[in-house]
Amino acid sequence: METACDIVVRAGSDRVWELVTDIELSIRFSPELQRVTWLGGATGPKLGARFEGHNRSDAVGEWRTESHVVAFEPPKTFAWAVVDPDGRFGDTETDPAKPMATWRFDLTPHEDGVLLRQGVRLGPARSGLSKFIDAMPDKRDAIIAYRLADLRTSMEATLRGIKELAESRGALVTPAKRLGPVPHPSGPVHTDREAGSLLRALRDEENH
Repeated sequence: METACDIVVRAGSDRVWELVTDIELSIRFSPELQRVTWLGGATGPKLGARFEGHNRSDAVGEWRTESHVVAFEPPKTFAWAVVDPDGRFGDTETDPAKPMATWRFDLTPHEDGVLLRQGVRLGPARSGLSKFIDAMPDKRDAIIAYRLADLRTSMEATLRGIKELAESRGALVTPAKRLGPVPHPSGPVHTDREAGSLLRALRDEENH
């Protein structure tokens, strides 16, 4: 289960790289991520470094995640695997080789600047998504489709925010939820209202 979005940023690769490797940047765009902290003495991104994310929402409550940097190739690729250190979702696996999600940014030279791609692969470990599939196994395909579409919408907003910040050279960017309506990916998603309502609470659960 994976999806990705991309955008062209009219800025130098060094500037875009500086932004995507700033783990606190996501706080600007996420309605749930509260804070992010480097762990184990790390002060910045490098292969094997770890960071902790603290999240909160009215629907889900509070939870934390631990992320491991699994790819770091300046200024091309930055990826991190997210694990569930507290076993909140019924899986005590904390091996970054078996995460509940893996996120990545890829930068490619473009004639107008940089082609920036953000992608995510869900699994193989259990996550919040697993709970809803357990509760409604007959709607598995619809739940997955809805979740991937929701993640694409979130990534599109994040990429627009990064683009605005990179091209403005330091101006404060408006949080994603205030950038205006985000077009939802086209095509029907066959799920019921209950599944949709529950899944909206998952927007950032596999993120940091």
